[in-house]
Amino acid sequence: MKFVVAITGASGSPYAQRLLAALAETEHHVDIVLSPHAAEVAASETGTLLLPDRFPVHPDTTMQVPFVSGSAKYDAMAIVPCSMGTLGRIAHGYSDSTITRAADVFLKEKRKLLLVPREMPWNLVHARNVVTLIEAGAQVLPASPSFYGQPSTVQEVVDTVVARILDHLGVAHALSSRWKDQGAKE
Repeated sequence: MKFVVAITGASGSPYAQRLLAALAETEHHVDIVLSPHAAEVAASETGTLLLPDRFPVHPDTTMQVPFVSGSAKYDAMAIVPCSMGTLGRIAHGYSDSTITRAADVFLKEKRKLLLVPREMPWNLVHARNVVTLIEAGAQVLPASPSFYGQPSTVQEVVDTVVARILDHLGVAHALSSRWKDQGAKE
């Protein structure tokens, strides 16, 4: 499968980094897009943003990439983490960057678009933008970790969110326990 993973400057870069590491263990093609503040926020959260060498990385300032056109065949796009500013621009069709244009294309072509906001609390504008995107066909997966598998490290907590993202992308994984799976990872 072919995916786009976009990373915005919202807090939550460990989710993006872990998602990319998991996808690097597969045969899937992944294009990465970085917003202007993605690396800066990642540096403050993790020290540095580690990107798999085999995935092409694109700036958020170009339209010279195939996935900003409906004629390109991509299976899904995930924006991890997705800032509320990016989410709002997508909700209102303001396609002023590579990330927002690609998201617009995925919506219009009825392709899978996953938005993973970490922001909390939400204000009414955030909630209405989320509803608008769900009505338009996007899937919103707030970065809400689960604890029934009794994660004992930050990485294991991150994995509970990344596991759900991979599930929605249709990618097999063994990152975390499933509910009532008696602690066994798949």
